Amino acid sequence: MPKVEKHKRENKILLGFLERPALRWLAAHMPTWVTPDILTWIGIGASVLIFVSYCLTNISPNYLWLANLGFFLNWFGDSLDGTLARYRKIERPRYGFLIDHWIDAISTLLIFLGLGLSPYVNLLVASLAVISYLLVSIMVYLITYVTGIFTITNAYIGPTEIRLLAVIINIIIFYSGEVTYNLPWVGETSLFTLVTGALALIMFLYFMTNTAIQAYKLKLLDEKRLERKLAKEREQQD
Repeated sequence: MPKVEKHKRENKILLGFLERPALRWLAAHMPTWVTPDILTWIGIGASVLIFVSYCLTNISPNYLWLANLGFFLNWFGDSLDGTLARYRKIERPRYGFLIDHWIDAISTLLIFLGLGLSPYVNLLVASLAVISYLLVSIMVYLITYVTGIFTITNAYIGPTEIRLLAVIINIIIFYSGEVTYNLPWVGETSLFTLVTGALALIMFLYFMTNTAIQAYKLKLLDEKRLERKLAKEREQQD
């Protein structure tokens, strides 16, 4: 199996043409005392801030702005730590791979749990979104292990785009109030619950379809490898 340090990274996102130059500029201008580990802790701290902010929206919607600050800091820390390590040529592939994705899982849990504890998203729907995310994560890590290709984003949508979507919805809710819809068989449902539910469903469907596609491709590869092995053994016997 390919080693972690030899994995090929694929990160095709809609906002890549803006994000990549920004991250390179930031990495080049970071003070020497700022290390990738510090940025990683900023990212996880920002996730805690988002969680607390969403919980506090039960008191006042003004805390949505604090959540938006948390999303910016989360992007800053989570996106820049690896870029800074590569810029300074101090990569730690195995350590970075483990810690980065452990923190991604914890951050996602905190953010969606915070949403579920806010007045804007049904807790069950938020929990389903966490489950779907973790299923997709497991799929990505397994595919990375067996193929050596680490796909960070899917369908040009990555963490950056999802953060931006959350910020936009926070702003909409702050200025328009809690937008609700009366749906058949569901009843009154908030905009944020619908978006979170749609995101959960998309991630689950992606998990099911992409797992099936990758399994079929790997099955064909293994069958061809087995055929070549058997053919070679027959040649040696002859």
